Amino acid sequence: MIAPDLKQNIFVTLYLLFSHNYIAFAYLTGLVIGILLSLYRPSRFATLIFLGFSVLLFSFEYDKHLIAAFREQTLISLITVNPHFRLQRLVNLFISELLPVIFYVTGWGILFAAIVSQGFKTGKERRLK
Repeated sequence: MIAPDLKQNIFVTLYLLFSHNYIAFAYLTGLVIGILLSLYRPSRFATLIFLGFSVLLFSFEYDKHLIAAFREQTLISLITVNPHFRLQRLVNLFISELLPVIFYVTGWGILFAAIVSQGFKTGKERRLK
């Protein structure tokens, strides 16, 4: 039914799609788990899991696809006629270096806060019994 070369091309395409986005798929899985936890049993833990994986997924997409366009758009809107090299370096530093680190650390920090808050809750429940 399907030509052998087409089968191979489909397999290669799926492999490349996965190898290019496996981190995003992992974050998306965590995001779906956070959504399901929030729907099944709403809690601070479920909300923090959802927020943490949302920030991590955004961080991944920002690193891969948004930095160049965002930096270019910002520079074009800020620097119109005269060159401002110091401002250009600051914008490049903030958009290309600082924001990715901030997003990544914030995402993992929120997940860490979710785990710690759940641990404290479980510890309190055990002490009360």
